[in-house]
Amino acid sequence: MKDFRKLDVWHKAHQLAVQIYKATESFPAAEIYGLTSQLRRAGVSIPTNLAEGCGRATDADLVRFIVIAMGSASEVEYLILLARELGLITKETGVTLETQIIEIKKMLASLIKTVRAG
Repeated sequence: MKDFRKLDVWHKAHQLAVQIYKATESFPAAEIYGLTSQLRRAGVSIPTNLAEGCGRATDADLVRFIVIAMGSASEVEYLILLARELGLITKETGVTLETQIIEIKKMLASLIKTVRAG
């Protein structure tokens, strides 16, 4: 078992989740069960899966959960693009979130390689 709090990528993913919640506060009420919910769930899924993977017994399990986190990161990347194009977030906020998610995806890819190398 590993401590997820020691992972730099977990800290960045956690901060992204917090920022996603703040960015979606201003979304229209009509989106509460749509884009707001989807973006929040996908954003929270990244650090959650890292935490869960660290709590598993084997490196193979950890890699599986990092891969799931990567999928959620890609989902967030698209949903941010959609929110920008719909005018739900500003270009500036969109660029900031996109930059963070791209960095997180790179870190997740690196972590997968490191854990697989054992």
